[in-house]
Amino acid sequence: MMWYVINGTDTEDSLERRLSVRAAHVARLQQLQDEGRLLLAGPYPAVDSNDPGPAGFTGSLIVAEFDSLDDAQAWADADPYVAARYYPKHGTYHADRKLPAQSLGATENRSAR
Repeated sequence: MMWYVINGTDTEDSLERRLSVRAAHVARLQQLQDEGRLLLAGPYPAVDSNDPGPAGFTGSLIVAEFDSLDDAQAWADADPYVAARYYPKHGTYHADRKLPAQSLGATENRSAR
C-alpha cells in the first residue's frame, strides 16, 4: 500500500449541495479509517475559522492508503461529492511519506494487511 493525496476543489456557492451528501462522503472516509488506511481528511474553510458558517468551504484534502494510483483515483471518482458535481475539479497524487517517521509496529501492522 502507498499513500495518496486526494485534493478536491469546490464549486462556488456549493455549501447546500455539500451538506446534502456529506453523510455518504463521511461514511466512505469512516470505512478507510476503520481499515487503518486514513491518515488525514478535512475541508478547507473559506474563511479562517473551523466553522465558516455560510461562507462554506473551498475544497477538501484526503490522505489515504491505496494499492495504486488507479485505485485511489477510482475511489475519488466514486465519492458522493464528485457524483453531486460538487467537486468539478479533483486531483489524486502519489505521496511519498517521509515524516513523521512511522514506528516499527505500524510498519509491521501495515505489512500484515
